[in-house]
Amino acid sequence: MDKFSLKQQVLNRLAEDLLQAEQAARVAHETATHEENIAENKYDTLGLEAAYLATGQARRAEAIRQAMTHWRQFQPRLYDASKGIQLGALVCLVDSDDKQQQLFLGPAGGSMTLANGAQRVQVISIEAPLGMAMLGKCEGDEISIQVASARQQFEVLRVH
Repeated sequence: MDKFSLKQQVLNRLAEDLLQAEQAARVAHETATHEENIAENKYDTLGLEAAYLATGQARRAEAIRQAMTHWRQFQPRLYDASKGIQLGALVCLVDSDDKQQQLFLGPAGGSMTLANGAQRVQVISIEAPLGMAMLGKCEGDEISIQVASARQQFEVLRVH
């Protein structure tokens, strides 16, 4: 599996998300400032609600821009067994039900699922609980995380 191809897929998806967020912010701003949406009384809040929505979408667009900057600067490296799992690792985990999952450890802001042929790859950051738990682990190591009231356990099958 090519990590640089996965990185490009993340950047492409973030670019699509950015376009949607910017478009939503524009539409909300137009709604908020349209002359027909001027409040006539204290209960007429359509313009105010649209303004809040526009602000939220603008913040979302800025967060996506920051994530894109992190992902552009990110350079996946080859796995070094002496350091264990680090940022950029492509990891295959298996749970107690023998269900395998592929994870790509990337910078913040790229949490998504990608397709690599018939295989699904979950992109997570090292700030996510599972991402933090994987840092420094090697093939064959056990990983345990607490999710709500349940404890989940995994074994590291492969790392690239």
